[in-house]
Amino acid sequence: MSIMFHNKSRKIYQGIKMIRKKIYNPDSKEKTSERKIFGGDPTGIFELNDIKYQWAYNLWEMMLNNTWFPKEVDMTRDVNDYKNLTDAEKSAYDKVLAQLIFMDSLQTNNIIDNLNPFITSPEVNLILVRQSFEEALHSQSYAVMVDSISTNSQEIYQLWRRDMMLKTKNDAIAKVYDELSTNPTDTNILKAMFANQILEGIYFYSGFAYLYTLARSDKMLGTAQMIRFIQRDEVTHLLLFQNMINTTKKERPELFTKELIEDVYEMFRSAVKLEAEWGAYITQGQILGLTDKIIEQYIQYLADKRLHAVGLEKLYNVEHPIKWVDNFSQFNDQKTNFFEGNVTNYSKGSLDLDDF
Repeated sequence: MSIMFHNKSRKIYQGIKMIRKKIYNPDSKEKTSERKIFGGDPTGIFELNDIKYQWAYNLWEMMLNNTWFPKEVDMTRDVNDYKNLTDAEKSAYDKVLAQLIFMDSLQTNNIIDNLNPFITSPEVNLILVRQSFEEALHSQSYAVMVDSISTNSQEIYQLWRRDMMLKTKNDAIAKVYDELSTNPTDTNILKAMFANQILEGIYFYSGFAYLYTLARSDKMLGTAQMIRFIQRDEVTHLLLFQNMINTTKKERPELFTKELIEDVYEMFRSAVKLEAEWGAYITQGQILGLTDKIIEQYIQYLADKRLHAVGLEKLYNVEHPIKWVDNFSQFNDQKTNFFEGNVTNYSKGSLDLDDF
């Protein structure tokens, strides 16, 4: 059923109510060429010798090649490093870690419970399941990090209950996912894709930048290595949603109304404001090399890149203010620039992100 409401003389499209795909659908006659990101009619069978979206299968293989485990990272030195951090550095570290814990916890459940049930392409379903596994793996990574620096893990895991700035950010991120959960229309599925793009491509990055700032000062190098692995995963998640959005634009161009695009721009503006404020809050003007202005410009730069990747106009037109951060996202044994999306040699694979 299509839902509309009147705004003066203009009808605003509110979307068609969507239902979850059937787990097993033997009556389906859908051909491979007829598959859709959502709104299709799949059998439920994963026939991977006959796929529609080659980009999805390439991404699936890349994610498999990138498999890693948290206990591969040596956190021994971080134990002493953390004790020697200033009070401001410790506070920022704890808040960053608490926020990362929330986002990956949210994504583990959101992908499987909230989004994947409406996605009707088998090869995309594969990636979403893999992503959910990786988000759970990140949660284990944070547990390893917490154990390395804290004798009372609940201090960090319960920080969101005490820190209202942290809770405000968490609530804002979860809002769009809740809208899909309570009102699963085609429009809200598309908005959820943009929300995932924003989470994977913006909301992690002031925290990542702070942790790389510590590493630049030869502090918490185990943490920085863990974040490199996590960020490598997050970039594939970002690519997934950008490709889902761009593919949906071809399959369902009628969804990309003026109102929808305005809503998306507002989502980005709100995300930039929220993430810049969060970055300023965690650093408190006391972290060398990360002023409030630098953090804000960095987030604006990232937002422009994400908008451009899905065919939308940039909002801010600013330069990258902390290019050194790119170097700290790289692995020593490979040439990787995650921010630009170019990967020429993974330690466990050799796929190129330019293929996407």
